[in-house]
Amino acid sequence: MIPAVTQQIWCVAALLGTTALAIATSRSRQSTAIVYGATFAISLIALAGAMISLISRTSATELALPIGLPWLGSHFRLDALAAFFLVVVNLGGAAASLYGLGYGSHESAPQRILPFFPAFLAGMNLVVLADDAFTYLLCWEFMSLASWALVLAHHRDADNARAGYVYLVMASFGTLALLLAFGLLAGAGGSYSFASIRAAQHTPSEAALVLALMLLGAGSKAGLIPLHVWLPLAHPAAPSHVSALMSGVMTKVAIYGFIRVVFDLLGPPSWSAGVAVLILGGATAVMGILYALMEKDLKRLLAYSTIENIGVIFASLGLALAFQANGLGLAAALAFTAALFHVLNHSFFKSLLFFGAGAVLTSTGERDMEKLGGLIHRMPLTSFVFLVGCVAISALPPFNGFVSEWLMFQAVLQSPDLPQWLLKIMVPAIGALLALAAALAAACFVKAFGITFLGRARSPAAEAAGEVDRYSLAAMFGLAVLCFLAGILPGLVIDALSPVAQTVIGHRMPLQADDPWLSIVPIEESRSSYNGLLVFAFITAAASLAVYFIHRFASRAIRRGPAWGCGFSDPTPAAQYSGVSFVEPIRRVFGTLVFQAREHVDMPAPGELRPARLRVDMHDLVWERLYTPVTELVWFFADRLNQLQFLTIRRYLSLVFATLVTLLLALAIWS
Repeated sequence: MIPAVTQQIWCVAALLGTTALAIATSRSRQSTAIVYGATFAISLIALAGAMISLISRTSATELALPIGLPWLGSHFRLDALAAFFLVVVNLGGAAASLYGLGYGSHESAPQRILPFFPAFLAGMNLVVLADDAFTYLLCWEFMSLASWALVLAHHRDADNARAGYVYLVMASFGTLALLLAFGLLAGAGGSYSFASIRAAQHTPSEAALVLALMLLGAGSKAGLIPLHVWLPLAHPAAPSHVSALMSGVMTKVAIYGFIRVVFDLLGPPSWSAGVAVLILGGATAVMGILYALMEKDLKRLLAYSTIENIGVIFASLGLALAFQANGLGLAAALAFTAALFHVLNHSFFKSLLFFGAGAVLTSTGERDMEKLGGLIHRMPLTSFVFLVGCVAISALPPFNGFVSEWLMFQAVLQSPDLPQWLLKIMVPAIGALLALAAALAAACFVKAFGITFLGRARSPAAEAAGEVDRYSLAAMFGLAVLCFLAGILPGLVIDALSPVAQTVIGHRMPLQADDPWLSIVPIEESRSSYNGLLVFAFITAAASLAVYFIHRFASRAIRRGPAWGCGFSDPTPAAQYSGVSFVEPIRRVFGTLVFQAREHVDMPAPGELRPARLRVDMHDLVWERLYTPVTELVWFFADRLNQLQFLTIRRYLSLVFATLVTLLLALAIWS
């Protein structure tokens, strides 16, 4: 029987072969169907293999290939942690490929997308399978470059070109941080294999420095604040099914890298590491959703929402580190399982929402929510599945987002068992921040759905919209069904995740399949439990009774009348609530501090006929206070160093001689 890791490598080889096929055929009419059909089939095969490895709880399998460094080669390994993230990668890849069968037919330049799409999937699979530092970094760069090429698919747009530049800079910065982290882990011996790194002893100072570098390297790819700046630029620039992969899958590959190093390779954690990750996670969650609330661009809103969900995941991982450092294995397993569950959930509903945004963009040509509206009448199926995604990401039962966030809050409630007073105080405070982020997320997606799909059409493009193709609808409905099933049957998902928690944490949550009615019990029945099936049954029964009584006892006459228009008999669509007006109360509460928002009112004098004007100025403080000064400093030194291009031969030789003498002196002093 072929080992599981070998099967996955063959799937990766098939994806790379599809890349070569796409290069050869990308200008033919059938290339879109051929490439996306091939990636769909390959992703399903890889998904099936990963699920079998995860559920059957087989032992880790390894593979070494004679490529890469001459004395090292390339090592690959498939254990429970890698199998779970391969499920996330290939499920997202299969959904994006199915969506691309329909969405790709509208592409104006498919030859700029088709060769890089399977390469992107192959890169993400290879990162998860890599078992030595050199292979990991090489595959990480391959993944980054393939996704960068997809971001620049429409490179003639100035905004897309800027997005590609920022993304490339941030990706290079992240890779540098990872390179330094693995250099520290390898130590003086220079052994790059994960097995050697795992067996080595690391001092507390080395562990702290590696944690900081991993937060920079993996955090920049995942979207931690303040390393998030590429997300709201790159996601709108990329095609929608690629945006779904970058947001729903690639950010999870970055989380995998963080878990692999910090939980697996680095050895036993310290509780202070949990403090750092908790603070970053809580701040990222709140800031991300506040940025999302202020957005009018639908895809930028979804990109900022990704930042919020990444914050939730990192906060759960911080809790797991804190509990594990204090020997609270069951609580650590609960927090870790909550993080993994939210990784899976976010890949479901965020891919669904990006697919929905792509359907809206295909049908209307608009991403600005202020130019949409009324699409529920013209795109009813897309509206329904987008609503499912909005409910799921808002953490409302009975959908899947509620379960993972509920588990995370159950882990927060275990904080009194922690011995450190700093953690006893800080964990509930971070829990309050996460609760605030959850409430703001619900408001954000009420805005996203309401402004986009409800009301009256605000533009001719929205008025003329129509439903999208069957492949796009099939991909969206498939993810909507998964959001529903993971919400009403969460115990099955938790049990599937238990091998991962057992491998990484050394403990797992209680077996959920043994509980009656498929309830989930995080710690013990005396504390709390949740039953998705019963909640769904109650919601269904309550809604059905309400509909019955309304239709049975209310007036049967159909009454229609104009909506209240504040005294105007026939208000225009522009008089509806806009996205800006919807979030004005929230902006006035948080915007002054977070965005330095200022309102400027131009009120005409009595008798003047010109309209009043309201202008709101907001600032991205992270960009202006952090990245703008760094950029200006780089340009300053670049201008000065540019003079080195115009030296004479004599001065070049003098510079080389002075550099050589300086290095020899430094070496002598060091010795």
